[in-house]
Amino acid sequence: MKSSIISVEKTIVLTAVFFTTVYNLTFFSNVLRDYPLSLENAAFLFSLALLLTGVFIMLLSLVCYRNTLKLVTTPLFLITALAAYFMDSYNVIIDVGMIRNMVMTDTNEVMDLLTVKMFGYFLLLGIAPALLVGRLSFANLSLKSAVIARLKLVIPVLAIIVATIFAFSSHYASFIREHKPLRYYTNPTGYIYAVSKYVNGLFESERESAKPIAEDARISAADTERELIIFVLGETARYDRFSVNGYGRETNPLLKRENIVSFNNVWSCGTSTADSVPCIFSVYGREDFSDAKAQSVENVLDILQNAGVSVLWRDNNSSSKGVAIRVPYESFKSADTNPVCDSECRDEGMLDGLQAFIDKHAAGDIFIVLHQMGNHGPAYYKRYPPAFEKFKPTCKTNQLEDCSKEEIDNAYDNAILYTDFFLAKVIELLKANSKKFETAMFYISDHGESLGEGGVYLHGLPYLLSPETQRHVPAILWFGENNNDVNISALRQIIGNKYSHDNLFHSILGLLEIETGVYRKEMDIVHAAE
Repeated sequence: MKSSIISVEKTIVLTAVFFTTVYNLTFFSNVLRDYPLSLENAAFLFSLALLLTGVFIMLLSLVCYRNTLKLVTTPLFLITALAAYFMDSYNVIIDVGMIRNMVMTDTNEVMDLLTVKMFGYFLLLGIAPALLVGRLSFANLSLKSAVIARLKLVIPVLAIIVATIFAFSSHYASFIREHKPLRYYTNPTGYIYAVSKYVNGLFESERESAKPIAEDARISAADTERELIIFVLGETARYDRFSVNGYGRETNPLLKRENIVSFNNVWSCGTSTADSVPCIFSVYGREDFSDAKAQSVENVLDILQNAGVSVLWRDNNSSSKGVAIRVPYESFKSADTNPVCDSECRDEGMLDGLQAFIDKHAAGDIFIVLHQMGNHGPAYYKRYPPAFEKFKPTCKTNQLEDCSKEEIDNAYDNAILYTDFFLAKVIELLKANSKKFETAMFYISDHGESLGEGGVYLHGLPYLLSPETQRHVPAILWFGENNNDVNISALRQIIGNKYSHDNLFHSILGLLEIETGVYRKEMDIVHAAE
């Protein structure tokens, strides 16, 4: 069978039309929320599709020629099809934070995302058009003829773009000024821009030569008691799904028996693990934070270690996102290290051997981070052992759009129930050491989660676009009976004050009674009320 002969320019136009009509369903569905289909908006919406197609034509015209068109479009078809799947299925945005998450994810997390629907997108919207273009043949034009052909394409398209904007200038002025976030939904330009920003950030980052910070840090001379602090870093937990915070379902039967302090107005630094985790331990607050800046200076774990605190990071998530690269780190994602594994390795396995670690350090303070798998989606049903399936029926697939809201909520709440069990086990361990240490547990989630509200699932939306459910996080503290450094009554008076991940850097220093010029008491949640 002979391959078809077609002009490069016609292929560019058809590819651009395909991009607009097939890969941008989520973009246009979000546009329709702000510009509902009506006689008044119909012409503008058509112009928007025309403009987007024109932009795609102009961009493709820069890089697609007789010898490069297939090399450019083949990966574009494949990647853009996958991007379209995630955007269409979960209404997510592929921004720089999402790219960072993809790069830092592990095999298990990738497996959780694989679905039949995704393969359908990849096959029909990725491989099929790539193969179709692959069978095309292009005429071998002279340089002069090729230039003329290209000018005959770009000049009219550029004129159409200008005319379209001019004809609907008032609409586009409003669109650009008031609806800037919609541009994140354009596919493939949205993720291409995000990748370029991510790569640029890599060049700015100097991970291996982190600048020392708080070189004056030392444990207070007045601190005569040893500290044992376990910092539990939760994953994808929503504030409003904890019964200790007023949720109607009993998701915290064990925590409610403990003398905990639960803050009800705490907000995350980011909406993804890759953003929030480095931010939590960084000296930079959310407004000043960037991954490059965070990796260029030491974090609070380095300060503790340099001051003489024994630090340990145990991880049942994908990684520490660069936070624990200079302190002892142990992964519990495998049955080789985690003794509590069934369909996957469980958070409680991180407690195995922890008493031996504590006993091994006969002097000095100890700070331990336990990084949970928690409620990581979309396969919430995998995040807890079968014994914790209290709320039924549950969503038993990672294709959340195929489940009812009730099924999704049930699976998610069961995972919260398992976190309640895990935190109770942490407290039990601390109680066993309260005669030798001033003990404390600090639990906080890295970000929240969307569970289908407004058609949005998972997390990772740009911060300013994200709903509260992705930013409002639980923050729970527990202190041993012999911990005389904390005024729990005063803490209970400020549980409604607004705090964020920005406060954690200083709160951790305060818990360990570290004296340093970078410490700000007014940012320390635990001691600010004193």
